[in-house]
Amino acid sequence: MSINDNGIGPKRRVVGASYGMRDWLAQRVTAVIMVLYTATLVLSFLSGQNFTYEGWAGLFAQQWFKLVTAVTLIGLFYHAWVGMRDVWMDYVRAVGLRLTLQIATIAWLIGCAVWSIQIIWSV
Repeated sequence: MSINDNGIGPKRRVVGASYGMRDWLAQRVTAVIMVLYTATLVLSFLSGQNFTYEGWAGLFAQQWFKLVTAVTLIGLFYHAWVGMRDVWMDYVRAVGLRLTLQIATIAWLIGCAVWSIQIIWSV
């Protein structure tokens, strides 16, 4: 058995979360998507003349705006998942409790995603 076969040394196997760079990048991409969407909403608000329910319903009735809103919300929920998962992994040491909290977080975020998409497409 060589030194590298037992997982020790420069070529050791890393066990555990190996998705750090992917999730770091996902956090940044989803943050940019949310900033661009917020800028679009602010510009729509500032350039619009109709600040009534009908005006906002007209904006959200457009198919492209529904799609952009849905993509932003999915990005928001994924962003929240990555952040909460990291909080649970960093601060909750009991594996059973951590798993329970992660499952509850997933269930909550999926429920919020379904509900928000339903609201958007009902306008």
